Amino acid sequence: MPTLRLDRSAVAANISAVRAATASTIMAVVKADGYGHGAVAVAEAAVDAGAGWLGITDVADAVALRDAGLDAPILAWLNPVGADAALAAELRVDVAVGSVDELRQLIADADRPVRVHLQMDTGMARGGSPLAEWPELLRVAREGRGHIDVVGVMGHLPLADRADPAINAPAVLRMRHARDAVLRAGFGPLNVHLGATAGALTDPATNFDLVRIGAGLVGIDPSDTTQLTGAGTFTAPVVHSARVPAGTAVGYGHDMVMSVDTHLSVVGVGYADGIPRELASGACVAIGGERHPIVGRVSMDQIVVDTGRVPIERGATATVFGPAGTAAPTIQEWARWAGTIPHTIVTGIGPRVRRSIG
Repeated sequence: MPTLRLDRSAVAANISAVRAATASTIMAVVKADGYGHGAVAVAEAAVDAGAGWLGITDVADAVALRDAGLDAPILAWLNPVGADAALAAELRVDVAVGSVDELRQLIADADRPVRVHLQMDTGMARGGSPLAEWPELLRVAREGRGHIDVVGVMGHLPLADRADPAINAPAVLRMRHARDAVLRAGFGPLNVHLGATAGALTDPATNFDLVRIGAGLVGIDPSDTTQLTGAGTFTAPVVHSARVPAGTAVGYGHDMVMSVDTHLSVVGVGYADGIPRELASGACVAIGGERHPIVGRVSMDQIVVDTGRVPIERGATATVFGPAGTAAPTIQEWARWAGTIPHTIVTGIGPRVRRSIG
């Protein structure tokens, strides 16, 4: 069956690459099921490699991590309809809060203290409280003592992928203002964090106490400045092969007509499994150590590849993507073929694809 295999040593190598660039504690972000690679497996590999924290989307995502025996501190900062205060306290999950209303609701719901990271809007208008609202946010936080414990301050870098510290400087300044305001309000010590993978690799000023590494764990550097190691190998079986004559039309719509006699192989994976439906010329997979182009339209459950003069046996393994240095395409190549970013390639891999650990 189609399989995405996680290489734990690749995650460790990527942690080491980040560690070479920053002295800050690493928070391994395993949201979106560990960027498609399996949240528990990626978290275990990252913690074993030295990550000190874990980052998730929703408090409920912590259940599987705690059930797996992971004891590292966890932060949930994208709780879609408000954090579950009781579950956060039970699982020892810190919660990020980005508005006065969110904070009031959390205080009202908390029967026992919940650890909170106050979130600053550092220039994205996508969450977090603007600096002008911080006096009210801090007033509510002080009134909520006993229900919450403010232990962190966080923000996001809107332009970190440009790898330009001058562009990041306004966000860094807002972060410092936010931190200082929280300390003046009598809270602390604090865990302050702003930079993610790109910031950690390119701008030490963004790193503060923690750096949040998510895409970087699986080999994606949004800044394209550091060669990270692809952590996943996506394979699927050849389910049908045939020799066809010139003039054979392939797939729905007959967009592709073979110009010469050739061999075609059908690989049992399609857009329901995360293969982008719209692909540029050049998209391919590797079979038997050689690349072969995808021809015709991507179907829900299948793709067709042209193997030329080479007949491929049914049951052979096609590698959709893998780490650089092999015949397999990388996730970065797939992103170029699909006109997107590598993040969407790995997080789009469907549930029919089995996850494994290598």
